[in-house]
Amino acid sequence: MDTQQLTVPAGDGTEIAVTRRRGAGQPVVLLHAGVADRRAWAGVTASLDADDLDIVAYDRRGYGATPAADDPSAFTHVDDLLAVLDGVGFGEALLVGNSMGGALALDAALLHPSRIAGIVLIGAGVSGMTDEDTPFDWELDAASAPLIERAEDPTADTESRIAALAHLWLDGPAAPEGRVGGAAREMFEAMNRRILEVGAVEGAGDAGVDAWARLGEVSVPALCAWGDLDIPADLPFYEETARRLGQGPARVLAGVAHLPGLEQPEIVAELVRSALRG
Repeated sequence: MDTQQLTVPAGDGTEIAVTRRRGAGQPVVLLHAGVADRRAWAGVTASLDADDLDIVAYDRRGYGATPAADDPSAFTHVDDLLAVLDGVGFGEALLVGNSMGGALALDAALLHPSRIAGIVLIGAGVSGMTDEDTPFDWELDAASAPLIERAEDPTADTESRIAALAHLWLDGPAAPEGRVGGAAREMFEAMNRRILEVGAVEGAGDAGVDAWARLGEVSVPALCAWGDLDIPADLPFYEETARRLGQGPARVLAGVAHLPGLEQPEIVAELVRSALRG
């Protein structure tokens, strides 16, 4: 398949960095996590090579090769997603969203369902997510809490913060540090070095959708999945997301944490195939 590196202009002229692996099959758009950029999907697209899909991955503003917005309130990530769909000529597409990318997929499914063929949610966030309307509380475990504190400490050196981020999100907080090594870890470190360097404003591009309260309104096909080594406090929220969507059983991915597409891309490739078959 032909792989192209492109830029697509957003509504305000910002150039969004896009990788397209062009095939003759169905359009798929991969939406990265908040601790990643489009490079995290390279293994997934390679695993789908024989499926001949038309696959796009792009960097949201402030990630990878796409610059951060000068005015964080002057754009929305949903509008940027539509600009990418238009720019590559996709009338509709299957969205595969990891973490914050999952939140974007849900926002788009609620706001523009005619453009979305379906969504695959992997350890997905949800806009407006809260524990105020659930029978459980978000309570950090003893392994996650110090890693989050070190990762978010602006006085800590960059490499120390990246090490904490890698243990938390790539290895899984309860797993041994360094569980995931090699090229996957090197890529995680490179992506997060760039994220910390740019320092995009948290919450920039919010579309103002309370998706958490509206999950029952999602009309497009949705498949939920998450890794069993992810942050323990987040697991009940993934389960609740699947329950509120009400579209069948979720998939719990054994032996992976928050970024299964980076550490075991074939698992995510099979989720994509399953969604397209469904």
